[in-house]
Formats: sequence, structure tokens, C-alpha cells
Amino acid sequence: MRYCINCCIHLLPNDLHRQCFRCRGPDHNNQKCPVCRGENKIPLYTDSKQMKWLAVLEVRTDHCESWNGFFCLRKGKLCSLMFGLIIMTLVMVSYILTGAKHGLLLIPSPFHYGAFASNPSLMDNESLSDMKDYYQPSKMNISYVKDYPSIKLIIDTITSKIEFITRQRPDLEELRKQEPHMFSVIPNKFLPNSKNPCWYEEYRGNTTTDPYATNSYALYSKRFRIIFDYLRKVFWNHLYHYKDKHYRLRCLPHFYIIGQPKCGTTDLYDRLRLHPDVRFSAIKEPHWWTRKRFGIIRLRDGFHDRYPVEDYLDLFDLAAHQIQSVLQSDAVKEHGKRSNIIIGEASASTMWDNNAWIFFYDNSTEGEPPFLIQDFIHAFQPNAKLIIMLRDPVERLYSDYLYFASANKSAEDFHEKVAESLQLFEGCVLDFSLRACVYNNTLNNAMPVRLQVGLYVVYLLDWLTVFNKDQILVLRLEDHASNMRYTMHMVFQFLDLGPLSEKQEALITKSPASNTRRPEDRSLGPMLPTTKAILRDFYRPFNTKLAQVLFDDAFLWKRT
Repeated sequence: MRYCINCCIHLLPNDLHRQCFRCRGPDHNNQKCPVCRGENKIPLYTDSKQMKWLAVLEVRTDHCESWNGFFCLRKGKLCSLMFGLIIMTLVMVSYILTGAKHGLLLIPSPFHYGAFASNPSLMDNESLSDMKDYYQPSKMNISYVKDYPSIKLIIDTITSKIEFITRQRPDLEELRKQEPHMFSVIPNKFLPNSKNPCWYEEYRGNTTTDPYATNSYALYSKRFRIIFDYLRKVFWNHLYHYKDKHYRLRCLPHFYIIGQPKCGTTDLYDRLRLHPDVRFSAIKEPHWWTRKRFGIIRLRDGFHDRYPVEDYLDLFDLAAHQIQSVLQSDAVKEHGKRSNIIIGEASASTMWDNNAWIFFYDNSTEGEPPFLIQDFIHAFQPNAKLIIMLRDPVERLYSDYLYFASANKSAEDFHEKVAESLQLFEGCVLDFSLRACVYNNTLNNAMPVRLQVGLYVVYLLDWLTVFNKDQILVLRLEDHASNMRYTMHMVFQFLDLGPLSEKQEALITKSPASNTRRPEDRSLGPMLPTTKAILRDFYRPFNTKLAQVLFDDAFLWKRT
């Protein structure tokens, strides 16, 4: 290892060291320079190589390379310091956000999610005492408990604006003007020898014509194509031939399971399917009355071509074929008997979803829809029967959230979404009627959770403006779960279904429950007790009115 004696710069083996001012002056001579010739220098060996002792005694730090090393060292320390500060800042921000959300901070955070001022003097003592019976506040819920009084003010405002005003039923001629094609397809009278509403329609196609070629259900959904492939194969076998013309039997449902979502409609549907006299549409939930006839597949995807009523009627062809077989049997022809087979349809949106009206009906009154789904169903089927399955609206909303939320599901997230939805609903009822807000498409799409679906009495009263009370059967999921045999007997009696054998009844009542909560959702646990108290306050006036209409205090859901 070689070093320059004057500046103590480490030299590489091939380095001539021409940059040193002391070693390379203007008149420098390597032969005459005692430094370069190595005279009077004491050799020192480092790393087993010769080194000049004077190099150790005359160490210099003013060379450019030594300064470069110094600055590199300082830059390195500065970068490390800045990087450390950034990491520390990110950790602190994460702590603040997480701590604020879960109530872990010792001081209030400006990032607190529930932007409601805390005022203990406004606390509802009765509701809080109910909470204390089954809940001990924990660190995870402190911030949400503080939200309660301010959200209670919002609920009080909503409650003060509640008015159950009877809507005006539209005239039949007004309905005809809105849906002329529908009225041209569906007759006003049905076959007398069929319990189900059916009629014969002339078929003008030939043997090479595909009767389902333009059916929108088959075109837009692959899972329905198998059903329609089968219908194509058997279609010609079920045509009725009379005076050189072909007729096909068309049918509408005899009864509708109209709601509500997450209230056990799927379980009721699955059990009713097992009855020998009951048939359903080819798919459980066509959503034709509420969405497909307006061209809505998913509202967020915009509008598609409107599904004509013929596409809807195609869904009942399988059942119509069976009814036709009974109608053509000797028992019916010779003895005057009739077909007792009935068809059902189970779209859980039928009771409440009128969101599309704003895009098609212009002559609204103060933001309220001039026409509702039930107006059209009643126009064609004044004797239709309607089944409604309800549950505690508080639990229904949480189940709805767990089922439809896609990510980041938690009791805390649900609480925040409830608070935001209540604020939006309050803003609407301050300016519009209750009915206008319930059927407000913009509001319903803006609310993070579907609060409006649990306002059962608002929808029920609107259905009662067109249908008689004895045409509507209202059940509770809680009763269905605790005594399934009793509720199914109520349904059989309501639909005038024939008696069953013990084996058939056992098959229907003892089947496992359908569409229960998914295991991953059950692991999230119940909603926060504060959220439950808030929702109970919100739904209480609506449940009270519902119990009055139905003359049944069970619909108060005081203890579920």
C-alpha cells in the first residue's frame, strides 16, 4: 500500500500522483526532489507493505477527495434522518386514524369519523338503560356512544316530519296511456277452468321459428339459457291446434311474494316449491315489474333495452305446460273440473322498489311517483294474492349490509354508514314528503345502507290503496323461524291449497333453512349496541304504525 508523504493520500499501484500541489510544483524534478527519491524517510510497514513513517505524522485533510468523503458522509446521515422522520410521521398518522376510529385515543382526534357534537344532557335515558342491561362499554365503543345524542337529534327531526298521507290512486285510463303495449297483450279475462290466471294466445310462427330468440332474459344471462334451450325443444309439443291455427297457453302468477329482502323470502319460496300444486317462474326473482320492464339490469350500469311483457310471460311457460296438460285431460273436459295448479313469483323488490319512475313518468306531484308497481298489477289482476315476509327492521338492515357490502365490513363501518344515511334522510324529509323521500331514486342511491327498505308500513299502506286487506298475508320471519309448521299452514290456507300427506308436510317443514348468513359474516359478530339503539329509535314510529294497521303488537319488535 503506497501513500504520498505530503498529503497522506492513498495511491493505487499505477497512480502517478500528479494532482498533489506539494509533490508536483511548476519546477519539480523527480530525480532532485528528496521527497520523491525517498531520502531521510523511515519506512513503515502496513499490511505487510512498506509505508513512510512521515506519512503518519503529516496527515492532511484539506484535499478535495477527503472533503468529498466528508460531504458524502453528511449527505448519507441527512438522507437517513429524513427517511426516519417520514416513517415516524406515517406511523403517527396511522395511529391517529386507527385510534380515532376505535376510540383508543386519550384526547379527541380531528379525524373522528362521526362528526357529531357530544352533548350528554340530550341522552335518551330509557334507551341507554336498555343498553346497559346487555352491554358494558368498552374502549372500542367510547366514540360511538358519544355519537348517540347528536344522532338522536337527527332522528327526532325525522320523527317530527312523519305523516302517513293516503295517496291518490290513478285512473285505469291513465295507466293504459303509460303502458299501451302491456294492455294489448294481457286480456282482462282469464280461463274459467283454471285457478291460475291463464289465457290462450295465437302463435303466428312456424316450425323453424325460435320462439325465444329475442327473449332478453336469455340474451343477457347465461344461466337462463339452459332453461330456454329446454323450452325450445318442447315448445311445439304444447301448442294447442284449433281451426288451422296454433295457440299457446299464457299465464301470469296467481300470487306474488313481494318482500322484503333479507326477511326469509328465499326460504319461503323453497318450501312452497315443494307443494304439489305450486309452481314458480323459471327464475326466482325476475324483477320485471320493478326493473326489467324499464331496461334496468343494474341501475349503476345505466339502462338497456326494455324487457317487453312477452319476455316476462315466457318465464311461466314451464308451469303453463303443466296447467295445459291438466286442462286437456279427460277429468277437466268431461267432468267440468278445473286445474288447481297455481303459479307464484318471488321478486323481493316488488313491494318497495319504485326507483325507476323518475326516468319515465313526468307528471309527478311534489316529487312523489304518479304510478306505482301495484297500480299496474291490480289493473291486470285485481284478485291477485300477495305474501309479505318481514323481520325486525334493525336486524334486517344489518343482514342487508353484511350481504351486499363488498369489502371492509365491520360493526364500526356499519355504524358510520347508518349515521351518514340518517343525515341524508333527514335532509330529504325537511324539504319533501315522506313518500317522496322513500321513493327518491337519488337519495336511495346515495345512502350507504338501505334504511328505506325497513319502512314497511309506508309501502304497505300504498299497497292497501289498491288491494283489499284480505288479499295480503303479512308474516314475521321470527315466527317462521320458531314455528315453521304454523306459518306454512297459514300460507297454505291463504292460497287455498289442498291438504298434504304427513310425508309431504314433513318434507316441506323439516327442510333446512335457505339463504342463511354466511360463515364469514357471522364471524363479524353483532352490530354495536349504540347502533342498535339508534336504529330502534329511528324505526319505532314506523313499527308503531305498522302494528296499528295489522292489529298485532308483535310488529313492534320490542324484544327480538
